[in-house]
Amino acid sequence: MKHIRNFCIIAHIDHGKSTLADRMLQFTGTVDEREFQDQVLDDMALERERGITIKSHAIQMNYKYKGEDYVLNLIDTPGHVDFSYEVSRSITACEGALLLVDATQGVQAQTISNLYLAIDNNLEIIPVLNKMDMPAAMPAEVKDQIVDLIGCDESEIIEASGKTGLGVEELLAAIIERIPAPKGDPDAPLQALIFDSVFNSYRGIISYFRIFNGTLKTNDFVKFMATGKEYNADEIGVLRMHQEPRQVMKAGDVGYIISGIKTSKEVRVGDTVTHVERPCSEAVAGFQEVKPMLFAGVYPTEADQYEELRASLEKLQLNDASLTFVPESSAALGFGFRCGFLGLLHMEIVQERLDREFNMDVIATVPNVSYNLYTTKGELMEVHNPSGMPSPTMIDHIEEPYIRAQIISKADYIGPIIKLCLDKRGTLLNQVYIASNRVELTFDLPLGEIVFDFYDKLKSISKGYASFDYHISGYKPAQLVKLDILLNGDSVDALSSLTHFDNAYPFGRKICEKLKELIPRQQFDIAVQAAIGTKIIARETIKAVRKDVTAKCYGGDITRKRKLLEKQKEGKKRMRQIGTVQVPQSAFLAVLKLD
Repeated sequence: MKHIRNFCIIAHIDHGKSTLADRMLQFTGTVDEREFQDQVLDDMALERERGITIKSHAIQMNYKYKGEDYVLNLIDTPGHVDFSYEVSRSITACEGALLLVDATQGVQAQTISNLYLAIDNNLEIIPVLNKMDMPAAMPAEVKDQIVDLIGCDESEIIEASGKTGLGVEELLAAIIERIPAPKGDPDAPLQALIFDSVFNSYRGIISYFRIFNGTLKTNDFVKFMATGKEYNADEIGVLRMHQEPRQVMKAGDVGYIISGIKTSKEVRVGDTVTHVERPCSEAVAGFQEVKPMLFAGVYPTEADQYEELRASLEKLQLNDASLTFVPESSAALGFGFRCGFLGLLHMEIVQERLDREFNMDVIATVPNVSYNLYTTKGELMEVHNPSGMPSPTMIDHIEEPYIRAQIISKADYIGPIIKLCLDKRGTLLNQVYIASNRVELTFDLPLGEIVFDFYDKLKSISKGYASFDYHISGYKPAQLVKLDILLNGDSVDALSSLTHFDNAYPFGRKICEKLKELIPRQQFDIAVQAAIGTKIIARETIKAVRKDVTAKCYGGDITRKRKLLEKQKEGKKRMRQIGTVQVPQSAFLAVLKLD
């Protein structure tokens, strides 16, 4: 065990984690030139297209140092705030972390939050200054920021470049010297933590685990503690570029187990695997349940695909444990699921993965956060969905979730950033200058306000420099109203939303104007209305398409034309009574992107 090192790479988005991992894999000879491609660990097409890491990826490397052979288990993690749950799981399986800081950008918000995650788990931190080959690198300034942040010695910071391979040898030496070997007893009862899993249509569910105590052999009879199910370990092995089977794995090892599990409910990420004959006394601690921040309805476009959508979501949940879902139904869209996401990017990625990996075409409703609602009888209800709200006479007051947000930016953009946060009903709590031209702002913001387009706006007003990180700080009373959208007097529940009273009028008006553009014209007038309770606050009318019924009358008496027009009018009236309106998917999407 003293020759094993388990470590992960943590950093803010776009600081070069995956590129540095590439160089380490090449330097240790883990990946040969024929198989190599940039960001070799990002194996999902979506990750390669967008240039972001969505999943944590584990891989084993062998390295000879001072005449001894070492096994290095590397986990490359995502940097975006929406995937921080992936990072927390990777950290549980490691003893050390490489903290990567971009030499051109300096310390950013997600760097700090990922660092705190690692410190809470008592990981050994190795600070690395990446992108040293860039002309815009500011090594002296950024080193000062790192020293302030983690209180290390300046000589401990390793200068590296993921692009050129500078400092990789020094980095591998530091991993072996500084990161402690895993602790654990190979002779104790088996105790292994599942930190990820993936569905394979031929082999069932493949679970990735880290052994803390004990020894696991092929064909051992094992038990999953959370579900209580028992299986044979048909195949165990280590994760290299491809899965490599092994006969025996001991404490400290990271690898995979295939035991022919077909149903996704039987594997829980964070579960503990042990032997049936000689089980361990307790499960691995330190694993928290995920709390979704954002809820949206996801419905199949075809009503008969409901069961397929359920199966697809279950398989996706295996690979993305931060996704939660419960069944719900909607008058406009039929049966579907109310899904919980960690943020808008997460929601977008899940929709995209459902489409690509499972060929599921889905409609997503307007996302909203969960509110605490107190009734006049003093009962507490959790409301995730506007349609689940009782009538206004039953409501005593509503509390909405607030977040504590940390924004780090250049001092030049401080004015527009504060204005943006104040427009979103935020409160400025603190303002600290980290360096001469870098400032950290702390705000209290309602979560419902930042769900839609806050991150995009923040990036554009700060020219991409501001970084943003948040955590839930609690609930506060708010003046919220349910905004209904009516088409010809019928409420479309998929478009209704909970919004703050001050925003309801402008938001309702904008939705009506947008829907007027997007809903195709019919043979009858369509009234598009926004309402709070029974009070209509905005209206647009989509004019009818008129067929020219008088085209066949050339010349002759006006009464002949009049007769035809009267007949058309009667028909229009009748059509209006039975006419229903088709709302295209683009209308649902456009509401999300409303300014």
